[in-house]
Amino acid sequence: MRTDDMAKAAGRLAGRWLPVARAAAQSAAKKQTSAFHTQWVPAAKQSEAFVKHVVPAAVKPLHSLWHQILGFVFLVFAGLAAWKVWRSTTPIDPLMLALVVIFIIVMAAYGISSIRKSNRISRS
Repeated sequence: MRTDDMAKAAGRLAGRWLPVARAAAQSAAKKQTSAFHTQWVPAAKQSEAFVKHVVPAAVKPLHSLWHQILGFVFLVFAGLAAWKVWRSTTPIDPLMLALVVIFIIVMAAYGISSIRKSNRISRS
């Protein structure tokens, strides 16, 4: 057989079977799409319910813990500054003392308010 005859035969076969193959491919794609929807849509709805119920329950303790840690850090800053002023052996300039006292008051206030907020979050 010559190459031209083989090409003609392949062309005839392709012309005959191409519509059948195309229809089979479309049918398989529809089945795969419907199988995707029947398997994954209920799972997505269940995961949405999971996120609605579990995430807020997990975020609340983390939020409270965050405020407790911040309150502790602010109180440590205030305590260290107060300790440095208390243990200072050299006289402190009045302006510097005023700034340090303001720093101590602000840090202590933020620390206490953060811990109180943590308690409010954990009670609600």
